[in-house]
Amino acid sequence: MKFSKMKLMHICNDPDMAFHSLLCGVDRIFVDLEINGKLERQGHRDTVVSQHTLVDVRNVKERIGDAELLVRVNPLFAGSAKEVDDVIACGADILMLPMFETGEELKKFVCLVNGRAKIIPLVETPCAAANFDEIVNIKGIDEFYFGLNDLHLAMGLDFMFELLVNGTVERLAASCRQAGIPFGFGGIARMEEGLLPGYLVLAEHMRLGSGSVILSRTFHRQSRTIADLISTTNFEREVALVREHEKTLLSRNPTQTQSDRSRLIKYVNDIVETIRTR
Repeated sequence: MKFSKMKLMHICNDPDMAFHSLLCGVDRIFVDLEINGKLERQGHRDTVVSQHTLVDVRNVKERIGDAELLVRVNPLFAGSAKEVDDVIACGADILMLPMFETGEELKKFVCLVNGRAKIIPLVETPCAAANFDEIVNIKGIDEFYFGLNDLHLAMGLDFMFELLVNGTVERLAASCRQAGIPFGFGGIARMEEGLLPGYLVLAEHMRLGSGSVILSRTFHRQSRTIADLISTTNFEREVALVREHEKTLLSRNPTQTQSDRSRLIKYVNDIVETIRTR
């Protein structure tokens, strides 16, 4: 089964850097406003808790024009209606809702958005994952995204890519395919880097029919300026490598696809074993 090219997403709040990444082949810019509860969940781990603001949403949108701007808002709270209104007023094309647990929460969010922007729910709680066969059929959703980091933490797993091995992402992806709704998951490192090499993660995206992925911070090495992005990270070259691997993976036969899947499983199992024996 073959699919159109992946939508590559870059989390970025610098307008010039965002524009440059689009020129390099990125498809969506991702501004991250989620802060409520995030430090408590992830503050002890090597993850980034962003400090993006509404001003960033407006400034980035003004710079990137018609390109897609995705904004992750906070989980539903007393101020969600105002936050949704403000983010849309600042130019967001897509809103991502994190940490929801029930279909009722998602329906409420759909009502708040009221057709003014696309919606991508972030499936990252065990409850949402367990009830996904019902959730996937809620009207008003444009895509789904599976958040492997928070989901694996909540499930008590040692490594977020265990979710690619234990059947969780397989099941969620199958539900999306059956419902005919696009989906994506996780983050991806550079093709030849990462605890789990990026090309094996990309191979799993292709196998499952995923349509989007977030480029990890390894792609830009925490660059703070365009000069950094160009001179120290080879960002354009690394994005081009993703596209090259994507084309190769799309032409695999079933035996090659299964071989890549087996390699990924071995990598993940070895990593988990190493973590557990530390």
